[in-house]
Amino acid sequence: MSVGPRTGLLTNDEARQVARAFGEDLRVPQELVPYEGLRWDGSGSEWPELHLDDVSGIPFLVDVAGVEEYQHRGRLRAGNGDVYATVTPAADGYEQYCQSTLAIGAPEHLVAEPVGPPIMVAQACASGSTYRRLVEVASSAGGFVVHPYMGIEAVWELAQKLSVDARVSVHVLAPPPPVTWVANDKAVFDDLVSRVLGRGALVATLTSTVPDEIASNLQKLAADYERVGLKRTRCASAMGNSVFAASQVSTAADAKAHAEAFLRRTEWPEGEPVLAVAWHDTDLSPSTQLWVPPKGQGDPRLDGVYEQILAGEEKVFVGSRPSTLPPTLNEALGASAIRVAAALQELGYVGRCSFDHLVEGDPHGEFRVLFTECNGRWGGTSMPMSLLDRVVRGPRPAYRAQDVVYPELVGASLADVLERVGDHVFDTASGDGRFLFYNLGPLRAHGKFDVISIGRDPEDAEHGMLELLPELLSR
Repeated sequence: MSVGPRTGLLTNDEARQVARAFGEDLRVPQELVPYEGLRWDGSGSEWPELHLDDVSGIPFLVDVAGVEEYQHRGRLRAGNGDVYATVTPAADGYEQYCQSTLAIGAPEHLVAEPVGPPIMVAQACASGSTYRRLVEVASSAGGFVVHPYMGIEAVWELAQKLSVDARVSVHVLAPPPPVTWVANDKAVFDDLVSRVLGRGALVATLTSTVPDEIASNLQKLAADYERVGLKRTRCASAMGNSVFAASQVSTAADAKAHAEAFLRRTEWPEGEPVLAVAWHDTDLSPSTQLWVPPKGQGDPRLDGVYEQILAGEEKVFVGSRPSTLPPTLNEALGASAIRVAAALQELGYVGRCSFDHLVEGDPHGEFRVLFTECNGRWGGTSMPMSLLDRVVRGPRPAYRAQDVVYPELVGASLADVLERVGDHVFDTASGDGRFLFYNLGPLRAHGKFDVISIGRDPEDAEHGMLELLPELLSR
């Protein structure tokens, strides 16, 4: 069994030392100065929180059906006394379901007037009646916490404006933008992992900002691997990936044609790095879920190891379940993740974070853990995980969470879904039932929503999602 590319992992303190040098190279300490007064330091637990899921910092999500409604996932974190903001109204019955069935409190919901594309929630919150109400809430509470999906610039600008107009301390529970992009930019994150764990903790990767070199890198990797890929650095859920058989890019002409087509399709901005990577054919693509406290307030916490449910050649994320992998593999994944999270913490990272991995070899014998990317934000695995932690008494159960699409439910409402599922709807007060529903915004237009299937064991959770739920919804 191998737990990493080095003979023994660095300690957390050693990882932090590496991160300090890395941060100096990128001038991170200097870039953090403008955000200093707004950074969350763990205080203010008595203050209300503003939850907003603004996904505008991630390219190409507009291609995801119903993505403009994903902003309502912020409701899953909000509770009594909090505020959650969107620019679209909640699905009919959704708030009643959250309060009565899930029992996750009664926050105030503000619907802001859009100021751009509907995914730009933070900017919408900075004007009009929504902004005036946020000032009132912050001022009357004597302080305020903005807890976003991701620490993009618009969120910090909103917090700064609120702190001035409400005349109270406003903290952002997310990493400042310079650190947000250390985590979420694949090229920069690769560099950090390489320094903390060694180059062997990453898939074979060649990076360039020049189209001809990008094509050449693809061809070079194709000489050693059966499949290769191109990745944009700041995309999510495989939306900025393309995968090729080695035979497709084995000549310079073919590699150039495919690379140029990729750059056009992804609207590549000239000068941005593009990664050419070895594409490993493995079904073992786990993720590690972490919570990172402010620097000096304890080590990062591993909240779970998960198996990702991926679809298609590009391995697009559609869901997850708690790991059923061998304990030694889970331990190796967790140990490596904690070291990298400690490095991010040293740079100024706080809040929710996760890492995507690949596992090479035999999970029951000799294996190697590889990092593929960081999700420096809330995501499709952490949201249902934290929701279950809010509503289930005792240890986290076996479950499977994913988005589903039922074309026959186009035009349906949450009430229609709940009626069909009947006694199988999970109820927090009684603990009965097995299905929890969220991200209901895309239901009416696309027949799409997210669901958690709880089971007695992993097999029962799978049965619920793949067999029982389709049977119930077809009634």
